[in-house]
Amino acid sequence: MTEARMQETPEYAPGTFCWVELATSDQDAAKKFYTELFGWSFHDNPMGPGMVYTMLKSDDKEVGALYKMMPEVSAQGIPPHWMSYASTQNADDSAAKAQSLGGTILQAPFDVMEHGRMAVIKDPTGAVFSLWQAKQHKGAGLVNVPGSLCWNELMTTSTIQAGDFYSGLFGWGKDVQNFGPMEYTMFTNGGRPTAGMLQITPEMGNIPPNWLVYFAVDDCDAKVQQATELGATVMKPADDIPEIGRFAILTDPQGAAFALIKLEGAPQ
Repeated sequence: MTEARMQETPEYAPGTFCWVELATSDQDAAKKFYTELFGWSFHDNPMGPGMVYTMLKSDDKEVGALYKMMPEVSAQGIPPHWMSYASTQNADDSAAKAQSLGGTILQAPFDVMEHGRMAVIKDPTGAVFSLWQAKQHKGAGLVNVPGSLCWNELMTTSTIQAGDFYSGLFGWGKDVQNFGPMEYTMFTNGGRPTAGMLQITPEMGNIPPNWLVYFAVDDCDAKVQQATELGATVMKPADDIPEIGRFAILTDPQGAAFALIKLEGAPQ
């Protein structure tokens, strides 16, 4: 989690998370919440009748996006959520491989204009993520600094089943660690930490398998307080991870979960 990928123009090796995108029930309210929380600016892109894709920016670099879920999606009971996109050289090949490994193709590969080609996959335990084959849009222009993506973490009902799936799909290595009573798997890509995984326990409540997005901050406690003042709900209060940093998990005012972390060694 401490491995920095901060570059002027980040390059995303295959199997690296490269983009995050919020599907929300209230686009204007979500824009207000996140721009005030992180100091982001935004640019609205009309995408057709009733559809606007909002690019979120920090220091004029794209850090993510958000859009309002279509009524038919909300009607399926799908809650607001952050989607994690993993880079791939070929979305079609990766989608087919995911299916062969026990995953489900929720959206078959399709072109996103000139930006890239994507697919939406559900892993064998039920967590959903997207594949991204970059064309003109490589992914986030800024990572691993306050106000940007710094980590993606899988919460799953079976770390064995999910671990085998992602290792097979992306060639990730698995480094199993223990943080007190909790077992934590650090996925590696090319020898570098790329994502995390932990088992959902009964004490966590009725949480479905999911990929949780972490945003870096310069002061976790202060940012949690600001988030709650803006209408967020704390799911897990700020806590320390030895040698990693201080983190908290929240839901935004529309109910989408996200995490904040002040990485150890990062400037205060």
